[in-house]
Amino acid sequence: MRLNLKQLEAFVWVADLQSFRGAADRLGTTQPNISARIAGLEQALGTVLMTRDAGSVVLTAKGRDLLAHARRVLDATDALIAAADQKALIDGTLRLGVTEMIVHTWLRDYLRRLKETYPQLSVELTVDLSVNLETMLAERRIDLAVQNGPFTRLVTGEIDLGAYGLIWVASASLGLPAVVSSQALAAHPILTHARDTHLFAQVADHFAAAKVPVRLVPSSNLAACLHMTIDGMGVATLPEAMAADALARGDLVRVGYDWTPAPLHFFARYDVGRTPRVVADAAFVAARAAQVFDQES
Repeated sequence: MRLNLKQLEAFVWVADLQSFRGAADRLGTTQPNISARIAGLEQALGTVLMTRDAGSVVLTAKGRDLLAHARRVLDATDALIAAADQKALIDGTLRLGVTEMIVHTWLRDYLRRLKETYPQLSVELTVDLSVNLETMLAERRIDLAVQNGPFTRLVTGEIDLGAYGLIWVASASLGLPAVVSSQALAAHPILTHARDTHLFAQVADHFAAAKVPVRLVPSSNLAACLHMTIDGMGVATLPEAMAADALARGDLVRVGYDWTPAPLHFFARYDVGRTPRVVADAAFVAARAAQVFDQES
């Protein structure tokens, strides 16, 4: 029996995820198919690659040795397709995680660029807080995270996408003066990001250091925070790129306050050693989409 790329792909994903079911989900097939592919590969190679016990998967010594070779074969296949400039041959699914900020700025252009570059590639999109995307990336539930720092986990692939400054905004109906003090600002509810975010921590620490009582109203959805601000339910510090349209329409006005949280610094992050070449390519496409957005803004 001859081995094939699908068998090698199944081997690599079962080894990385330590789960036949996880590999089946990742490759868009069934668990019995993954089992059959592994069995066929073991028969072709004449060796046992892994053992299963009570749901856990453990590579044998030979399996650990052959895993690196399997990765190199798959990498060489990707390199062959790239050298032939036949990106239409790349199929499968890219599991992409982005923060809400990206959704409201350049995600649409990014997905369009990906489709033009890889017409057969499907994108499975997850929108979540950066802290959650970091965990998903570490657990290989997503392939590529477009997220803002700071980070607690290191990755082997990281492309700088630039930083987005924050501003204070409010509805004109609140009648705030052109320049406000911390006491005047804190007289209104402060609408901010979710409690477990760096942005929330910065705002909370700032007012605590100033010894100014403040009512923080966190939200895991920045769009909802934006709409609440437009409706006069409080003041907010938001990425200027997100608030730009509302400012242009007059739905919001800038609030002159002498402190803002640090800019949101974004990166495209992935695992170089354990992901296909297309993931790194998708990260560079993200960098280009971010660059174009910045230029047009």
